[in-house]
Amino acid sequence: MELGLIFSLILSLIVVKVDINPEKKSQKIVLDTQEEIYIEEIVQTKQELKAPAPPRPVVPIEVPNDEVLEDEIIDIDAEIDFGEVLEVPPPPKPINNDSDTESEIFVVVEQPPVLIGGITAIQKIIVYPDIAAKAGIEGKVIVQFVIDKDGNVKDPFIIRGIGGGCDEEALRAVKQAKFKPGMQRGRAVSVRYTLPITFKLQNAI
Repeated sequence: MELGLIFSLILSLIVVKVDINPEKKSQKIVLDTQEEIYIEEIVQTKQELKAPAPPRPVVPIEVPNDEVLEDEIIDIDAEIDFGEVLEVPPPPKPINNDSDTESEIFVVVEQPPVLIGGITAIQKIIVYPDIAAKAGIEGKVIVQFVIDKDGNVKDPFIIRGIGGGCDEEALRAVKQAKFKPGMQRGRAVSVRYTLPITFKLQNAI
């Protein structure tokens, strides 16, 4: 029994001491190296603007001058008499624009001229010319003239005529017309006026 006990102890020791695991191969762990990135701090540079160079000074050129200036003595009396009475010139006379207004001929005024009696007053004194009546001439004769500040007709002339003696008859009738003068700023002024006169055969005498 003692021998059996000893043998079992020895066998258990052998079993405990013996490494039954397979041999482990030594493995080296290789780590892949990563790319290293270095960030450099960039310092912003300032561009200095240089002032432009000043222009070169102009070299004076000596101009020969043969003339000799003589010293002129200016005699100025600097004495002031405070007791002397100064003569003040009279103020200028105001410009009278009445003459300009009277001579000026207006085209447009605040109150235009008015034909006294209307166009009927002129038509009544029109005598139809025989030549125009026989030739059957009809139409409008346009007369232009100036109405002065008294309402009288001045310098009449024909702008558009129809002939046959009608133009002359229209001038004759216009010269006898009377107008209420045109007004500008409350004053009677001369106004250029245009008047059409109609000739019709039914009005012939």
